[in-house]
Amino acid sequence: MSSTEGAPQIAIPAHLLKGQKALVTGANSGIGKATAVALGRAGADVVVNYVAGREAAEKVAEEITASGVRAAAYEADVSDEDQVVAMMNRMVQEFGTIDILVANAGLQRDAPATEMTRAEWQKVLDVNLTGQFLCAREAAKEFLRRGVVPEVSRAAGKIICMSSVHQIIPWTGHVNYAASKGGVQMMMQTLAQELAPKRIRVNAVAPGAIKTPINRSAWDTPEAQEDLMRLIPYKRIGDSDDIANAVVALASDLMDYVVGATLYVDGGMTLFPGFATGG
Repeated sequence: MSSTEGAPQIAIPAHLLKGQKALVTGANSGIGKATAVALGRAGADVVVNYVAGREAAEKVAEEITASGVRAAAYEADVSDEDQVVAMMNRMVQEFGTIDILVANAGLQRDAPATEMTRAEWQKVLDVNLTGQFLCAREAAKEFLRRGVVPEVSRAAGKIICMSSVHQIIPWTGHVNYAASKGGVQMMMQTLAQELAPKRIRVNAVAPGAIKTPINRSAWDTPEAQEDLMRLIPYKRIGDSDDIANAVVALASDLMDYVVGATLYVDGGMTLFPGFATGG
């Protein structure tokens, strides 16, 4: 398989998430956009969260409605507690409830550790880790209030944290990002342990190298692709649909017994490919 091939276009069953209400944070581009659209194709009504780029978010919502479901774009900074609470209250008021949270919003502020400012460190932690916690906390409150609705889902609610292979792979020059994703791993597992008895499933998806605008320099030249292929045993760079398809499956009752797990969607990047020839 060549490095330029993308994910296969898989027909998502339109009934898989029928009647469910989903919120995807950071959903106006990249992985968040693909995930929001895929959830709509699976039958869920979807709230498209964004912090900037209203027009792009509204276009995503329009694309989702083409699947015959409801969608709306909500502006909120996930690192701001008041805005997260207001967003969740608005969703419950306008959509009736929430069944699926995909805590996807994230960013990078890269620098060598000795040059990284406190502001660069803090911003990444605030969005990537604290933002996921605030959204998960508010979603869990609604799940607990409503409980299980058997005709909708076997679970009272599903929380899917967007992590990264860098929750376990160190990444020079990105200490804030790697620390945030390591925190996401333990946060997810602890929430899963705490909420599972209430029939709330908390899991994570950890992408590897995915073609998104944020990492274009890693794949947009033949030389960059060749370097990247050394890290990917499956020999192709992922795309946003690879992640979206994994999220849809994990949110569905097909995965009802999966709790506190991280699904690595990375083409084998976490298999330590440097050791394939003896290290």
